[in-house]
Amino acid sequence: MPTATQPSPAPADTPAPGGRRAGHPSRRIPGPDWLWAALLTLAVGVVKIGSAQPWRDELASWYAASRSTGELIDMLGHVDAVSGLYYLLLHGWISLFGDSEAALRLPSALAMAGAAAFAVLTARKLFDRRTAVFTGLLFAFLPSVSRYAQEARSYAFAVLAVTAATWLLLRALERPTPRRWAPYGLAVALAGLFHMVSLLFLLPHALIVLLRWRRDRRGRTLAGYAVTVAVALLPVVPLVLLGRQQVGRQIGWLKAPHLRSLADLWNGLFGSPLVALAVAAVALLPLAWSRGRRPAGELVLIGAVPVAAAWVVSQGSTSYFIDRYLLFTMPAWVVLAAAGLAALRPRQAGVAGLAALILLGVPDQRQMRTTGGRVGADGQAAADVIAKGYRPGDGFVPVRGEDRVYMIDLQVEYFLPPRVRLRDVFAERSAVAGDDLFPVECPQPAQCLGTTARVWVVTWGGTQDPYNKLPEAQAEALRSHYKVVESKKVRGLRVSLLERTK
Repeated sequence: MPTATQPSPAPADTPAPGGRRAGHPSRRIPGPDWLWAALLTLAVGVVKIGSAQPWRDELASWYAASRSTGELIDMLGHVDAVSGLYYLLLHGWISLFGDSEAALRLPSALAMAGAAAFAVLTARKLFDRRTAVFTGLLFAFLPSVSRYAQEARSYAFAVLAVTAATWLLLRALERPTPRRWAPYGLAVALAGLFHMVSLLFLLPHALIVLLRWRRDRRGRTLAGYAVTVAVALLPVVPLVLLGRQQVGRQIGWLKAPHLRSLADLWNGLFGSPLVALAVAAVALLPLAWSRGRRPAGELVLIGAVPVAAAWVVSQGSTSYFIDRYLLFTMPAWVVLAAAGLAALRPRQAGVAGLAALILLGVPDQRQMRTTGGRVGADGQAAADVIAKGYRPGDGFVPVRGEDRVYMIDLQVEYFLPPRVRLRDVFAERSAVAGDDLFPVECPQPAQCLGTTARVWVVTWGGTQDPYNKLPEAQAEALRSHYKVVESKKVRGLRVSLLERTK
């Protein structure tokens, strides 16, 4: 029966648990493991990267980043300021490489590859090379890693910044000099700028610094850490203040979590309930080692404290408790799980366990890469119907109203060819003109119809009603002035062509 055993003593030039060297500190990067782990993660992440249609959050990224720099900055003053750095980065990226699904998502794949490199470096510093190798393999094949490597949002960048900060902290604690604190401060600043919730990682980092200071009594450690964090947070403070003003619009839909929400979050961190259960099982093993207990305890702090803090804070007026906001805790659990697998004896048991854990995630890997893996509505099919029957001067009425957060208008517009230019009939002011992600709709829809001869209406499918879920005033204005000449159901949506009768 496989058992977890204490790892053999580390050679003089390899890190012992806790980041301490058995001999003098080595200045050499510990082998190429971080490089092949990054390349493997990138290779897995780009498999069918453009196959799934973008969902509404990705469409928001595209819509924001497609604006001019001035228009984007104006928008950030009203909404989504917390995503501003990512939008600016994506704006520059698509100006060079276009806005196809693959192009929009590739920066996230690159960021997740970088996170893999730092996870491996962390594993090597805290444990040994076998754990580092297992970390690289497990990280690359996790369903959640592929999921967010293929998402045009900032979550992969937050994971990269936090994972880099963890390794840089361990490195700085070995020799707390300004040259080592400076890159740590940069990683802290970037983590906050890419996603404010990720700054919760500073809680376990502070605990680790304090615990190591109590053990080693290095006088400069506490002061160096405090000064570094204070300076790093300076560029984040204005963003926090602006984000607080916008928080109701952006995450007001999140509800206060219950204890059972922890199980949902755990599953979400790994992208598969089976994988999540397996990771939980093997991640506990390092806590049983006499040598591995201290570094394992530090990783538990990094993985668990932000989750606990987010759960407590989310009991108030604003909730931040959702798996993708806390995805930055995932690498700590991966390193723990890899350490547990690496400690199994005989050694073949660890390899078999790693292979089994990877195979458990294969169905979820395949599902997320399917056309309907993320969205329930086929925006491309709806766009194809419109493009086929389009005439210059046609109007467009997407279902918005209370359902505007689903961004059905953008799901269709993203796939329309450049030659198709539809007039948004019920938009009194465009989203760009209003410095927003949503247009300002006409309070009196009938007055906005103008002389538009034909209108394409895109509503939710599921019924034969071409006006399903449209605001009643908009539906009544269309019924009074148009007749339905064509109506076609595609997955999740209904596309109807209306012609004017009076």
